[in-house]
Amino acid sequence: MPFPSFFVSGDGTRAWSVTRAAAYGAAIGALAAFFTTFGPLGEAGSAPMHLLEIAAVASGFALLCSAAAVLRNFIARRLI
Repeated sequence: MPFPSFFVSGDGTRAWSVTRAAAYGAAIGALAAFFTTFGPLGEAGSAPMHLLEIAAVASGFALLCSAAAVLRNFIARRLI
């Protein structure tokens, strides 16, 4: 039995967009890596290493957010 909620949506269980979740995750990851890399506590290094670090973090966040969207769609479709 689902938990009661005061919010009632007319859409029902509409699927989340996996590509949109991946794009938002990549943007958040790139922003976080940018601040971490170029912040006051960031280490000095070469530009290609900084870009590689930002790309790795952005792709990791994109994968994480898209997996969360897939899991939510699976739960909404199969279990609810």
